[in-house]
Amino acid sequence: MSDLKITNLYKRYGNIEILKDVNLDIKSGEFIVFVGPSGCGKSTLLRTISGLETISSGTLEIDGRVVNDVAPSKRGIAMVFQSYALYPHMTVYDNMAYALKLMNLPKAELDQKVRAAAEKLQLTKYLERLPKALSGGQRQRVAIGRAIVRDPKVFLFDEPLSNLDAALRVQMRMEIGQLKEQLPNTTMIYVTHDQVEAMTMADRIVVLKDGVVQQVGTPMELYENPQSLFVAGFIGSPKMNFLTGPFADKYKAHTVGVRSEHLDIVNDGAWTGKVIYSENLGSDSYIYVDIGSGEPVVVRQPGKASYHSGDQLSFSPRGEMFHRFDEAGKPMVH
Repeated sequence: MSDLKITNLYKRYGNIEILKDVNLDIKSGEFIVFVGPSGCGKSTLLRTISGLETISSGTLEIDGRVVNDVAPSKRGIAMVFQSYALYPHMTVYDNMAYALKLMNLPKAELDQKVRAAAEKLQLTKYLERLPKALSGGQRQRVAIGRAIVRDPKVFLFDEPLSNLDAALRVQMRMEIGQLKEQLPNTTMIYVTHDQVEAMTMADRIVVLKDGVVQQVGTPMELYENPQSLFVAGFIGSPKMNFLTGPFADKYKAHTVGVRSEHLDIVNDGAWTGKVIYSENLGSDSYIYVDIGSGEPVVVRQPGKASYHSGDQLSFSPRGEMFHRFDEAGKPMVH
């Protein structure tokens, strides 16, 4: 089992609070993703879990045992960084075996663990290569393999895919997802600023802002029922359209939020404006419309759209597919 419980956790540097009263219950085997803007505290929270940062106050428990003062190496945690942190002069095999050698494992057991991890990550044919002879994706798999061999209770990933190009990121997302299925009892905590990674990989997402947990939920809970204006604007790409003032008055709200795919083009819609730009992506099109509200409203259309700059466009939210927020940025019931 690898349950993880964080209670009233604070992290301070002098008088500056980086993490403020964080409370989280993470169940054994969950894949949890921390997201938030730069400087929100997500990597600091990961580092306090690993033991690389001390906790200023509050408690961190792993399997019911408080580990605030337990050394990182004794917490049953393995961490994978975005920089890979491989030893350049060691082969893939020796990089993966290094931690086990420090544990004085019998040679046969060490070899079995390294080869089993290499098989899981499709690295067997690269075991005698040096890191410089590998692609970025292969190096990241070696870094993950080095963590797997230790059989950790908890995996911590700190933006592991941010150095990879778009195609490799997709491949590595699938590989980490498959790894999760192969290790069903291992808890995984993953930090990213990438929307798609969070939405596609997480069992639950933790949204942070200024060191405070804003909302915790499944990807669809956060997407469909954001509990604040901040979460509504942060989760989803393109971000939710927000309309205020007279554009929100007819909905009796301070702010109305509508996702681009929930706007229908109609003859006499709730809002009308001029097309200022159109993006055709093949499967979808995004039409940017100036209705005089400040930022352009983004309307998503399936397939190829035939709208051009200067065209008049009228549109409305589909049914009840919109969100109402009060002045404090909290959701209002329809």
